[in-house]
Amino acid sequence: MLVLLILHLVAALSAPLLVRWWGPRACYPLALAPAAAFCWAVARTPAVSHGGAVVETYPWIRQLGLDIALRLTTLSWLMTLLIGGIGALVLVYCARYFAAGSTGLAQFAGVLVAFAGAMLVLVFADDLLLLYVGWELTTIFSYLLIGHSTERRSSRWAAAHALTVTTLGGLAMLVGFIMLGEHAGSYRWSEIAAQPLPGGGYLVTAVLLILTGALSKSAVLPFSTWLPAAMAAPTPVSAYLHAAAMVKAGVYLIGLLAPVLATVGPWRPVVQVAGLATMLFGGWAALRQTDLKLLLAYGTVSQLGLLVTVTGAGTPDAALAGTAMLLSHALFKAALFLVVGVIDHSAGTRDLRQLSGLRHWSRPLFVVAVLAAASMAGLPPLVGFVAKEAVFAAFTDQPVILAGLVAGTVLTVAYSARFLWGAFADRPGVEPVQAGRVAGSLLVPPAVLAGASLLAGPAASVLDGLLRPYADLLGGVHAHLALWSGPSPALGLTVLALAGGGLLFALRGPLAPVLARTHSPITGSQGYEWIVGRFDRMAIEVTGATQRGSLPQYLGIILVVLVLLPGGAMLAAGPWHARIPLWDSALQPVVVVVIAVAAVLAVGARRRLTAMLLVGMTGYGIALLFVLHGAPDLALTQFLVETATIAVFVLVLRRLPERFSARPLRRSRWARRAIGVAAGVVAAGLALVAAGARRAPEISAAFPDLAVAQGYGRNVVNVTLVDIRAWDTMGELSVLVVAATGVASLVFERSRGGPRPRRPGSDSRATRTGRPVWLRGGPTLHEERRSIVLEVVIRLIFHTVVLFSLFLLFSGHNAPGGGFAGGLVAGLALVVRYLAGGRYELAEAAPVGAGTVLGAGLAVSVGTGVVALLAGGSVLESAKVDQSLPLIGDTHLVTSLFFDVGVYLVVIGLVLDVLRSLGAEVDRHIEATGTATGGLAVDKGDRA
Repeated sequence: MLVLLILHLVAALSAPLLVRWWGPRACYPLALAPAAAFCWAVARTPAVSHGGAVVETYPWIRQLGLDIALRLTTLSWLMTLLIGGIGALVLVYCARYFAAGSTGLAQFAGVLVAFAGAMLVLVFADDLLLLYVGWELTTIFSYLLIGHSTERRSSRWAAAHALTVTTLGGLAMLVGFIMLGEHAGSYRWSEIAAQPLPGGGYLVTAVLLILTGALSKSAVLPFSTWLPAAMAAPTPVSAYLHAAAMVKAGVYLIGLLAPVLATVGPWRPVVQVAGLATMLFGGWAALRQTDLKLLLAYGTVSQLGLLVTVTGAGTPDAALAGTAMLLSHALFKAALFLVVGVIDHSAGTRDLRQLSGLRHWSRPLFVVAVLAAASMAGLPPLVGFVAKEAVFAAFTDQPVILAGLVAGTVLTVAYSARFLWGAFADRPGVEPVQAGRVAGSLLVPPAVLAGASLLAGPAASVLDGLLRPYADLLGGVHAHLALWSGPSPALGLTVLALAGGGLLFALRGPLAPVLARTHSPITGSQGYEWIVGRFDRMAIEVTGATQRGSLPQYLGIILVVLVLLPGGAMLAAGPWHARIPLWDSALQPVVVVVIAVAAVLAVGARRRLTAMLLVGMTGYGIALLFVLHGAPDLALTQFLVETATIAVFVLVLRRLPERFSARPLRRSRWARRAIGVAAGVVAAGLALVAAGARRAPEISAAFPDLAVAQGYGRNVVNVTLVDIRAWDTMGELSVLVVAATGVASLVFERSRGGPRPRRPGSDSRATRTGRPVWLRGGPTLHEERRSIVLEVVIRLIFHTVVLFSLFLLFSGHNAPGGGFAGGLVAGLALVVRYLAGGRYELAEAAPVGAGTVLGAGLAVSVGTGVVALLAGGSVLESAKVDQSLPLIGDTHLVTSLFFDVGVYLVVIGLVLDVLRSLGAEVDRHIEATGTATGGLAVDKGDRA
């Protein structure tokens, strides 16, 4: 199973390249991935046909007890057949449906294959949390597929609509999964199902939350609005997602959980009321549609209501009928969507009022549509008849539900006939459609699906044996799937439904005014827009009331809450028994006094630069405390971070007034001082209380030994960053990349990856005088902004500083340093190059985009973890390579060094991005607006 998932991942990643080579024909080789899943499921039929299971388990996050637990049973086997088989046919269909050079085809093909893989994750998962991962992946991929035509507003709106509804349902379901897993003591569904669950309101709440997610995914009322809107997607997407795969996810989840949770109080009322209401609503709405695709969409909504009602009933006979209906619906509805795609592709319209004579245009297509529509209506000998009769037989002892099912089936028969009449009938007064011959690759996929519907009906006894193990989970099964079961109430109801549906279709003319009048006062889309609009308005009101644009106000509220809540809890938890040594060295109180004085003076400073320097003194004081505590690594990092922060402040202060405003008034200044002191006291107290409240041994006590034994280094701090806690560092790197992107997006008016600033050539000072130039960017500066001493010093020390940064990088595993410190040193070297020579000098010093450096660093770090996994270890696991090299001797290389190289590059990229956004780009803004620069370098090339 894991191999199948990897195969889909590889196929999805290779799709853009294949489409670039072969165009739409690339869909043929991409279809091999879902076809492999289909063939694999066929080969596993003997293993699951008698109630067995195929199980695979792989370690994933051991600290959380979370494994990649995969399990194939009868229900997931059936879903795998549908996901793989129909997915392969849809990709074959796409090869001819899309024209060569279609916009976004590479992304479309890759996302469609990735969606198939995500569906397999969902149905294979035995762990509820892994199931949720697959669930949300399908949500994301469906958003991309529905919104494929990005140039159309309707596509973007429909994609956002589907994403909003299904994501909200998914979040509710996640809460339900967590509650259920904690309640049962396990997140493995196979383990939960094997033991009795404690009842009570807690379990009822969990069930309701899970059902919310399932009903939203399967477009069951009140979440049905997104599915008709999703018809803005290309037809192959509708045939796969909205007939065979995505909308079946909620039905699958209900079927998976029903053997255990169907007896929980609200389960049956919720699924049966919502399911029947959806079936009737969707069927009635389908009769009012003039767009063939919308007709099928509302028919899908109706059929999903039927599936939810049957699979959620929690009885053995209903379970058997539900799986048969699941199979038949996927076959006939996917075929019908593909037929509509052929009609739209060839005739240029889906409006049944403009279609006439299509049955003469393509007889094979007409036959395919008749077979699929007949299965949807429940006509023998198709599998839809077998499934529908089994449904009626399963509910003969529940007359209210049975009446609703029969009424819904009458509507199904009527809109099935309406589809065939609207698509293929000769319509008086309408010019017959003239179109070319249907391509074989467009006709074969729906023909295969319709043929499967035809063959599966006579093979009902075979289906009965294959699907019965799932029904046996709920008890003894009395019903059988059969094409002919003899005279029975179910057969009579089937005949009644067919006759009623035929009569309803025959009276379509007289009933047209009734259909036109009997509709909801607002459409589903209007209701969705109204709800979203109200939330938007509420967000605006709340934001307007709380976000006044005052940073001191925001910080003051945050700090007051900190003082009142955690501070109050700390006081309530007293007394405390922690012993507090005042100092370990006589120099420590001296440094503390300097920090305190600098902090107090910073509060009263009137000049921004003065305040910034005083705040910097507090940071350098903290670094001195690290030195006095014997932590040179932390001290080095703190010194470098503080220096880089001061440089960033200097760049920002150029665009701010020299002095702070006259406000705040004297009284408010004292109030702010009081809040600051209180917050400081509370923060210090919380740190002491937390340290004194420890009961278990410190986990860091084992780090020194782990650093040597597993990280192969003596610098515990650096080994912790790149090995022991490498996952944390990976997350911090991602945050740095996002932060750099955010800074750039706020400052840049154009692409930050654009051309480098072009240095003037003919009028440069070097050209005019012929003298050597210390810095290439120096001649572009105005004379009053130049400092020859600074330029000479920078020219002398720059390369030495860069070499020193590399030394810190390579020595950091056993001595103070590492990738973070080395990257900061290299970044500071770029800072001084910019300060000495301006933005042209920065471009000379770093002739590469910041985004490229950031991406390369993140890729190197991630790649290190992947390589370790491929080598048979755990992600980001370190290994030592001992080599004896000529002239050098014995060398010891630790693989975590490459991870540290990634950290080094990310830090350099971050500094470079800050310099190019807050430095070079702000320079350009200043020159464009004529604003004073605050004393920093100004380029005269652009001013000219």
